[in-house]
Amino acid sequence: TISSTAEKVVYLVVFHLSFVMFVWSYGKTIFTSPATPSNEFCLSKADKEQYEKEERPESQQEILRRAAKDLPIYTTTASRAIRYCDRCQLIKPDRCHHCSACDICVLKMDHHCPWVNNCVGFSNYKFFLLFLMYSLLYCLFVAATVLQYFIKFWTNELPDTHAKFHVLFLFFVAAMFFISILSLFSYHCWLVGKNRSTIETFRAPTFRNGPDKNGFSLGCSKNLREVFGDEKKYWLLPIFTSLGDGCTFPTRLVIMDPEQLAVSSQNEPAKSSVANQSFPTRPLSESQNRLLAGDCQWVETGPEEENVKSGAKKHIIVSLES
Repeated sequence: TISSTAEKVVYLVVFHLSFVMFVWSYGKTIFTSPATPSNEFCLSKADKEQYEKEERPESQQEILRRAAKDLPIYTTTASRAIRYCDRCQLIKPDRCHHCSACDICVLKMDHHCPWVNNCVGFSNYKFFLLFLMYSLLYCLFVAATVLQYFIKFWTNELPDTHAKFHVLFLFFVAAMFFISILSLFSYHCWLVGKNRSTIETFRAPTFRNGPDKNGFSLGCSKNLREVFGDEKKYWLLPIFTSLGDGCTFPTRLVIMDPEQLAVSSQNEPAKSSVANQSFPTRPLSESQNRLLAGDCQWVETGPEEENVKSGAKKHIIVSLES
């Protein structure tokens, strides 16, 4: 009949479309190389030799602070030290971590996924999310189309052949993968809404004013755009559209002014030692400023030239309107 023919056409179109998108996203997740820090985060040859000669951690940190003074770095270790990778011999950008499996530093590293044999980070996080979404839809589609035959199996309406056990197996496999992928996909949707990585969920990034698990969160809408881009027509396609360069990220509160820190230290004496740290104040890139457009104000405490000459560089506060 015409209706049955139309249903078969729709079935085949949906099946092949979901399968193609699933394979495309999966392939992009696997074969996209993890993004690594640019050369500006590597120590110069002189600084590297001096760093290796120094035995005292304080002297090594002084070398790293001098090398990082013009870099867009706003996070530190828990002990307020510059984040440095001895293995890769570079200063780690914000949200960058060293992967022991890949043996490289990965920008905005989320985790190393054994299912794709690759690091999930800035370069392929969108592809990973789409891979989860399309695999979820694919499993749902298979389970939904097999459901009627699964019901007939239990009501003894299926012919007594070996195929009925294949139907039973297919339904259970599709349903099992659907449930497991749904939990993982829901978790990563929550991470996108909060603008956190899996690593940052377990260990909050440390800013000058202390650890802040929401330090990179700009609101659900802007967090979503940071991963998927401004063009909504490309959101469902495994095409790289994420904003930024992976090395710098807009933050809710980047750096506190030393004078304001001195006032706040009266109530929090334990944090007063951070006023002696030196951090860069390079502005954000154009793509990142679009996330903050209309919702922030840059408040500069003084001209940069005067700050450099006086040896007391002041910093920038990013205030977001709720």
